[in-house]
Amino acid sequence: MTTTDERELLRETVAALVAKHAGPEAVRAAMESARGYDESLWRLLCEQVGAAALVVPEEYGGAGGYLGDAAVVLEELGRGLVPTPLLGTTLAELALLAADDPDADALGPLAEGAAIGAVVFDPDYVVNGDVADIVIAASSPDHPGKLTRWTTFGAEPVTTMDPTRRLARLTPQSTAPLGADPGIADIAAILLAAEQIGAAARCLDLTVAYSKERVQFGRPIGSFQALKHRMADLYVAVQAARAVVHDAIAEPSATSAALARVAATEAFNRVAAEGIQLHGGIAITWEHDMQLYFKRAHSSSQLLGPAREHLRRLEEEVF
Repeated sequence: MTTTDERELLRETVAALVAKHAGPEAVRAAMESARGYDESLWRLLCEQVGAAALVVPEEYGGAGGYLGDAAVVLEELGRGLVPTPLLGTTLAELALLAADDPDADALGPLAEGAAIGAVVFDPDYVVNGDVADIVIAASSPDHPGKLTRWTTFGAEPVTTMDPTRRLARLTPQSTAPLGADPGIADIAAILLAAEQIGAAARCLDLTVAYSKERVQFGRPIGSFQALKHRMADLYVAVQAARAVVHDAIAEPSATSAALARVAATEAFNRVAAEGIQLHGGIAITWEHDMQLYFKRAHSSSQLLGPAREHLRRLEEEVF
């Protein structure tokens, strides 16, 4: 089991790499690149942190870590809106590991970061889809409770409002059954929620910092009691959502995944909206990062199903 100290060291290592190699200018260059992410940073994450190997057992070339390890990395990457193929690759690995006889030839390259993975929940919006080498479809009405590997497929990039996350439309050309679906959609929801929490926390940090610099009526706006109260409320919202997400990471289930997605989505959307308001007009200029966080908040809220779908699942369990 990964200790708290080990996980904190992992967080600090990723944060240092992000600070050095993924500042605002680097993020913009990455999202506009051919593959939609910084390939040199991806290699660093895989070589120095083992980011792509965290959930893969050692016998398949991985680090033998846990879901919480991957969540820590995704949260830190989310703080900086760093475009990487980690989310899709991690989910593809977990899907492959669910097979009765996991494909070692596929898991090895994924764990090294040499191959990119993607999992299909909605074929019209697949994370990493345009750069994926290994694609697995989660349970669907056509294959209830089953995972299916798309051995060959077509990929078409999709234009979205969020330039920091590349999506693609995938079409299967040949497929093969993989095995029972262990609840990959729930794991995806938990990992995405962790990423959302990281982004929400950074979005709030940016807003607090701006409120200390922006002067109105001869005083920093952050000194006004009404704004102090608003930012305190936002801090509580983010921390409360983080607690829900951490509970889901510790004990993954359909219920905890739905709770994590709802809490993280609501917190991120609220912080991003308040951030736009408190920054004023500068927030919607291309040069400012706030507009990127706002776009990420709204795009993430729709990815893997909107929050209202997760609320319906929770309602079905209660009533």
